Amino acid sequence: MSSVKNIPEVSLPKFIRHSLSILRNPLPFHRANFNQYGNSFRLNVGFGKSVIFTRDAELLSYVLQKNQKNYLKSPIQTRDLAKYIGKGLLTAEGEKWQKQRRLIQPAFHKSQLIQLLDTIQRTIDSELDQIKTDKPFDIFPIFNDLAFQTVVKSLFSSEIEDAAIKQLQHTTEITQKMLVKELRQPYLGWWFKLSGKIKFHINLIDQSRAILHKVVTQRKQSGMRYNDLLDMLLDARYEDGSSMEETQLLDEILILFAAGHETTSNALTFTCELLARHPQAQLKILEEIQKNKKESFDLMDRISHATYTKWVIQEAMRLYPPAYFIDRVNKEEDSFQELVLPKESNLLFSVYEIHRHPDFWTNPEAFIPERFSDETVKFSKNYYPFGAGQRMCIGNNFAMYEMILAILSVVERYEIVEKKSPIQIKPLITLKPFESILEFKKRA
Repeated sequence: MSSVKNIPEVSLPKFIRHSLSILRNPLPFHRANFNQYGNSFRLNVGFGKSVIFTRDAELLSYVLQKNQKNYLKSPIQTRDLAKYIGKGLLTAEGEKWQKQRRLIQPAFHKSQLIQLLDTIQRTIDSELDQIKTDKPFDIFPIFNDLAFQTVVKSLFSSEIEDAAIKQLQHTTEITQKMLVKELRQPYLGWWFKLSGKIKFHINLIDQSRAILHKVVTQRKQSGMRYNDLLDMLLDARYEDGSSMEETQLLDEILILFAAGHETTSNALTFTCELLARHPQAQLKILEEIQKNKKESFDLMDRISHATYTKWVIQEAMRLYPPAYFIDRVNKEEDSFQELVLPKESNLLFSVYEIHRHPDFWTNPEAFIPERFSDETVKFSKNYYPFGAGQRMCIGNNFAMYEMILAILSVVERYEIVEKKSPIQIKPLITLKPFESILEFKKRA
């Protein structure tokens, strides 16, 4: 067997030489290395520090499902991200993660989410009302606000002020940008601390916590019930009958903001970008809408009958997965096929590359929603828009319901017209769109 030391290696000088381009967009650098070295390579990112980058889908399936007990999330999430959003589902590990997952999982069960669908649809309609037709514009801010407002209204109903919402959204976005700088420029860590940049962003997070504390306190004192996510989280009980302490509750809410809106807004923007470039796909969604309108459907029925619309979203997340990498560290030495992984190896799986790998997908760069007519595809070891295994995204159903309703509403109202090519990306913590200039024309 070969050890991790024999994986093709990318030197530290090469990493530093490409550091500015990596800061802007690391994916071309990674693809060039995959093309040169194969499905795995080791990148030296500092003296004695390295990361194994891989697009080996078999290995990812093994790590997330077959031997998941030996693999933890890396310090990127458990330390670096956690300092901004706390120790919740996204950043916790071990017994604490298991305890929180068991506690929160029921709030995201389909039967509970049905109660939120009217709120989600009203929020979508309100945000789409702001679209200016017959004029090219960057659509990402519309979907970013839509996704954030959906999370806020699903959590708090309507009892939070707009100014507070804007501050929460601003803080969520700029702390992510700060974290990206820390991760892609680790050699400047001393400067980020000395200059006060890290402290400044943590202070912003503290202000967000103060806003959330006020909202939670008002809800408890009011005695009112809204059957929203906050009520579900306040109702949740551990096995001993106790509820979450407020610090933990605020951590979970911050994580819902960070993870719950960002990935959805990205996916919706990329979906519309693709639909603009494939008018026939828009027509198929419109036909699906018109066909289903002949029946009297509630929102859950509308979602379940939107088969082609769901394929479109699934294909968009294949080409542009919002969570475009998955990180893990093994607790003990492990072996997989011909590879030996010493204890505490840092693994970074490129979901973006796996989703476009020619060994796994026919015509992988093409937009072909019909490939998901085979239901087994979305459960394959080559498709990871929400992760896999025990740590699959807890909000995957919430996100899919929201995205299906949003795309149905957009296509029903508007024809989407391409205005700028090609589709541009800006990889941060999630895979973000960049300059998504489209035009919306009102349907007759």
